[in-house]
Amino acid sequence: MAMNINKTHDDGKISLTLTGNLDTSTSPQFSKTLLPLFDEEKLVVLDFSNVAYVSSAGLRVLITGHETAKSKKATMLLHGVSDEIMSIFKMTGFSNILNIE
Repeated sequence: MAMNINKTHDDGKISLTLTGNLDTSTSPQFSKTLLPLFDEEKLVVLDFSNVAYVSSAGLRVLITGHETAKSKKATMLLHGVSDEIMSIFKMTGFSNILNIE
């Protein structure tokens, strides 16, 4: 399944609304979209309301995003994380690393 990424820019932050699965086939596209954003903004919000599944490849991109944000003194915030995705984050320990609201 493909992933749609909708980018909105307002008031000192960039929001990415993700729709679909974050997996091996969609992670490269997500990474190419996400990582350059930390060069221009201090706050990047990822709306996970419409993300159905996250694979290990997706988790790697999220950790890379988190580390990139930290190194550039920026923040990556996840919003609208479903119970299913949150259970993956808890199982892998990512819930203790990522900024999730």
